[in-house]
Amino acid sequence: MRVMVIMEGNRHTESEAQPSEALMREMMAFNEELTRAGVMLAGEGLKPTKYGKRVLFDGDKAPMVVDGPFTEAKEIVAGFWIWQVDSVEQAVEWAKRVPNTDGFHTGVQIRPIFGMEDFENITPEIIEQVNRLSAETGNYAAEKA
Repeated sequence: MRVMVIMEGNRHTESEAQPSEALMREMMAFNEELTRAGVMLAGEGLKPTKYGKRVLFDGDKAPMVVDGPFTEAKEIVAGFWIWQVDSVEQAVEWAKRVPNTDGFHTGVQIRPIFGMEDFENITPEIIEQVNRLSAETGNYAAEKA
């Protein structure tokens, strides 16, 4: 199963504070371990929300664009990983090992990613389209036939 591990943002990440060199070395060693174990598929840090925008939808009204920064903690994502794991429990065990030498991080959220097998209304044409787009982008391919 694939999961997204979401690094929660906080005052450090929103202030553009830089993690210590020690934490950067530990995080890179952790990412290397994840990669060697075949767990890490992707991962990136995100700039503070002041550089972001939100596009909000309300029925059939025109979308509304809101400039950052976003102040509610639930709106702040500082980074993410995409992991391939056997279970959510395995992801939790990896997440417990996320380096936090200088208290820079406050937590992560683990969310399973939908697979084609999770949808009941997938047609063979949609599977074909997903597989074609996956081949073009190098992303996840549909498994449901």
